Amino acid sequence: MIIATAGHVDHGKTSLVKALTGIDADRLPEEKRRGMTIDLGFAYLKREDPHAAAADPAALGFIDVPGHERFVHNMLAGVAGIDCALLVIAADDGPMPQTREHLAILDLLGVRVGAVALTKIDAVEAARVAHVAQQIHALLAPTSLAASPVFPLSSISGAGLPALRAHLLSLHSAHHAEPRGGRFRMTVDRAFTVAGAGLVVTGTVIAGEVRVGDEVYALLAGAHARVRGLHAHNHAAERATAGQRCALNLAGSGVAHTSLARGDWIVADGAAAPATRIDFTLRVLAAEARPFKHWTPVHAHIGAADVTGRIALLETNALAPGASGLAQLVLDRPLGACHGDTVIVRDQSAQRTVGGGKVIDVFAPPRGRARPARLAYLKAMAVADHAAALAAALAVCPNGLNLANFAACRNLLPATLDALILQSGMQRVTPDTGFLPAHWHSARQAALAAVAAWHLRHPALPGMPEHRLLDGTGLKLASDQRAALN
Repeated sequence: MIIATAGHVDHGKTSLVKALTGIDADRLPEEKRRGMTIDLGFAYLKREDPHAAAADPAALGFIDVPGHERFVHNMLAGVAGIDCALLVIAADDGPMPQTREHLAILDLLGVRVGAVALTKIDAVEAARVAHVAQQIHALLAPTSLAASPVFPLSSISGAGLPALRAHLLSLHSAHHAEPRGGRFRMTVDRAFTVAGAGLVVTGTVIAGEVRVGDEVYALLAGAHARVRGLHAHNHAAERATAGQRCALNLAGSGVAHTSLARGDWIVADGAAAPATRIDFTLRVLAAEARPFKHWTPVHAHIGAADVTGRIALLETNALAPGASGLAQLVLDRPLGACHGDTVIVRDQSAQRTVGGGKVIDVFAPPRGRARPARLAYLKAMAVADHAAALAAALAVCPNGLNLANFAACRNLLPATLDALILQSGMQRVTPDTGFLPAHWHSARQAALAAVAAWHLRHPALPGMPEHRLLDGTGLKLASDQRAALN
């Protein structure tokens, strides 16, 4: 299970992680000098089980994130794929601006498992601790973390730490991650070289699994590599799976420390190509002072990437605070994404978080993005269940569904796609095109009617040109699909 800290600067996140694990997650000299977390830090807590193996991959992994407003982009790079949030609030300050922004981000991510550490209780009176605890419950109430318990504690004296540690370990024991199969995908939050080993990249495995010896692909760098070795949750291992922190030692002539950077993805071959247009659901934070307007410039965060771009609203010209709608993210440079990935949206100056949502389609068109047929397709594709989404998409695609795009967008393995196709009862006209049987029957009837009308109009001509087969029918089929009409 992966736990991310969250909270305002100087509320004791790093000190708490050290008190829980014995590991100082501040690794940079600048962090040591300034006494402030600047970039992501990592620590691990073993289960207190004498029978657990020394290299037990089931340890709790902590991602310690910076709390200063200038480093929210670094915080966002660390929270993709987390299972649990540890919100840290100091008793002397109470909830502060970055407390609220970090909580809003966790809510947009849909994180439902968590705990609140009410730190520095040794610096205030008991009445102050009780008052801040009330503030915290009120703050959490409208969010996905409303059920999170509050643990008053001191990282210095150790008071309250055993209760928090026991709670986190109980969450870990009860944790049953939803299966995240599909092709291997790992966000890259660090890339560096190790003497004698070469290039190492670290990140969170979002889907699938990877093994030593596997061939992988750096999506944005455009380079193939081989996994020479790996660590899962800080231990040498033969494989890593979805939900684990992972370090990959990569070998290959095309990969180098200079070509790989935070925001890239390490994936299995067959993954969706980098996208510059992404359709998604956008929810504007209720705390926003004004409506979110069409074509607003933003910073978009997906995985560990931070990319600038603009947002085109597809159903309206403005979204009121607290409202949701379909939108297209038009990016200034490509990034990797798949259906279901979370998009966090910050304003143009990267000063505040304004909203977020879930990726629907990474094959977004530059034209016709707001046409009724396109909106119907997006609403069908927004369904989380693959089988239900396939059925809904087939129903709104009289010209056929591109199965290759459907599978790549949703990160499906070929065997999974084949099983879904069999279950759906679709008419698979070509390897990459499927039709609802009723739609395919209508297409064939329309083609027969078109041919008959042609011969009535041109009785002396030998036959109808194939490219004219569907003229006037409203159908648009590729040549291989038209050939299948015979």
